[in-house]
Amino acid sequence: MTKTESEERLVHVPLGERAYDILIGPGLIGRAGGEISTRIKGRKAAIITDENVGAIYLDQLMDSLQTDGIEAVSLTLPPGEKTKSFDYLTKVCDLLLEARIERNDAVIALGGGVIGDLTGFAAGIVRRGVRFVQVPTSLLSQVDSSVGGKTGINTRHGKNLVGIFNQPDLVLADTDVLNSLSSREFRAGYAEVAKYGLIDKSDFFEWLERNWQEVFSGGPARIEAIAASCQAKADVVAADERENGRRALLNLGHTFGHALEAATEYDSKRLVHGEGVSIGMVLAHRFSNRLNLLGVEDVARVEAHLKAVGLPTSMDEIPGELPSTDFLMEAIGQDKKVKGGKLTFILTRGIGQSFVADDVPASEVFTFLEDMRAQ
Repeated sequence: MTKTESEERLVHVPLGERAYDILIGPGLIGRAGGEISTRIKGRKAAIITDENVGAIYLDQLMDSLQTDGIEAVSLTLPPGEKTKSFDYLTKVCDLLLEARIERNDAVIALGGGVIGDLTGFAAGIVRRGVRFVQVPTSLLSQVDSSVGGKTGINTRHGKNLVGIFNQPDLVLADTDVLNSLSSREFRAGYAEVAKYGLIDKSDFFEWLERNWQEVFSGGPARIEAIAASCQAKADVVAADERENGRRALLNLGHTFGHALEAATEYDSKRLVHGEGVSIGMVLAHRFSNRLNLLGVEDVARVEAHLKAVGLPTSMDEIPGELPSTDFLMEAIGQDKKVKGGKLTFILTRGIGQSFVADDVPASEVFTFLEDMRAQ
């Protein structure tokens, strides 16, 4: 991680020919045209956004591109997890082909994780791959989904089960846009920030315990937290790009979390991704304690911090009735972390001591979930 002008940070993801930069700081959407034109040869671009983000930032991004001589078209989609579907993937691909976007032109995802995942998938398959730029506009997408190249859509079988690895050519994380997020959206993104500390950076988790209020209020602490998160993910991705080993640690809390999202039918009024991850991380620590891997004091510490920032930490905080534990187990069984039909979980021996646990007995997971629901 390096410092650039003013408060800006630069994180480099070293992946050989697919290496790219993550720029983090204020005002980057207004400078997007210049940053893109120095890295991408094509003079055309297609911007994919959603109704909420587009209403605020699309014109600014279009103006910036035009200023630097890049001709752009745009497509605005409905917001929400249900947009990550085959139907909308087809719409994005059709736009790119109709606009005659070529391999050296830029496809720009302006939005949160849904738009980034969907757009990245389309950019990777149209003409067998065109240039791809992430302009993440949520905290969650800035610290997680925009970095690392995972793209995809949801199906009735589960979340993110159809997709490809497609690394972006550039990530522009404009921290000014976070000021327009609702408090709920910001909290949900913060779950992914806390995750990096819980995986293998106990000192970062301690820093967050001391400084989370400044992260929420903005300024240098917010930029530092985002940059530290991006650096943590970049390090893991560089070592294990396609999740054959260490990268699986980034899924801490996600196996439980994805099952809970499926249980709510991806209804954002009930549960958004970061909230599912928050509950999932607590469940992962509680399950680790059940297996005598760590003490109850670490479980309490994780739960206390997530509660302090306003995140849910238990299943009973999800509005409405959840389906049966059998349903949750079926969703867990569809998860991408399953190998050879055996359950794989990210468990932990303490704060910052997560590890990949293969062949976790399904019966123990079932009993654990039944107990958690009874509390």
